[in-house]
Order: sequence, then structure tokens, then C-alpha cells
Amino acid sequence: MAGLKPFLFVFVLVAAMTAAPLAEAQLGGLGSLLGLIRIQGTVFCSINGSAGANGAATPVFPNALVQLKCGSSGNVVSSTTTNSAGGFTMLLDPIITLLLNLLSNCTVVVNTPLSTCNVELPTNNLVSTLKLFGTTASGVLNIFTLIPTGFNMA
Repeated sequence: MAGLKPFLFVFVLVAAMTAAPLAEAQLGGLGSLLGLIRIQGTVFCSINGSAGANGAATPVFPNALVQLKCGSSGNVVSSTTTNSAGGFTMLLDPIITLLLNLLSNCTVVVNTPLSTCNVELPTNNLVSTLKLFGTTASGVLNIFTLIPTGFNMA
């Protein structure tokens, strides 16, 4: 087993170096090892998980399980729960993001049925793809913020 550790380390390092240019090209520098990925958003208690049209009051969806699922099999990479204001935040390690293609291979899934926040809504879950919202410099770190593009029923 001890002989496999150096091989595994080199394999992961080569995979990360190979994936870095792809991630950097797609996310404008996301491949930097001095950066964090933040996924954030607010989930509303509605069929499309967003606020009402023309500023209509729409309640938020508190205590909902939100998961980041990636790959064709939908592996859960990260999960969190919405706060009392329906907001959620996930922070991802940049090494993981080198191996994942967040913008085209991952979705944010609200895994708590809509009927939990309003019994008149269906029991479906909500799902959304991601888009880059912006970057923030924090000392030597760059924080790349991704947000849902818009939720739909799954």
C-alpha cells in the first residue's frame, strides 16, 4: 500500500494540472489555486423557486436541503440547508473544482419537496444550472461566486 501513495499523488497532480486550463478557460481564472468557489442563492416558495413577478410578495423557502450534484450519476458534492430567509451558501475547495466542470456538469438541487413550504404546491423538487456571477478579491484569495440560473421543477 505504501508504494501506491506516491503513484496516487502523481496521478492526482497530473489530473489537476490537465484540468486547470479547461477550468480557467471556462471560468476566467477559476483554475487558480489561490481561489475559492462560493455558490449562493435564495430559494422562494414558488413553482420556479423565484420571487413573484413585478415585486409580488413571495415567501422564502426556509430549512430546505440544497445539494450540488455533479456528473451523469448526480453525485452529491456539497450540501447545505437554507436559512430563515431562504438563503444558502456553499464553499468549495479549488482543488475539487479543478476536477469538476461546475458550469456544465453540475446542478443545484433543492431536495426538499415544494409542498413542504406550501401544501398547495406539488411535491416536486427544484433544480438549476449555475452561472458565474462575479469575483471578489480577499487578500491573496479570489472568491468566485456562482449562482443558480433559475430553478425549475425536477
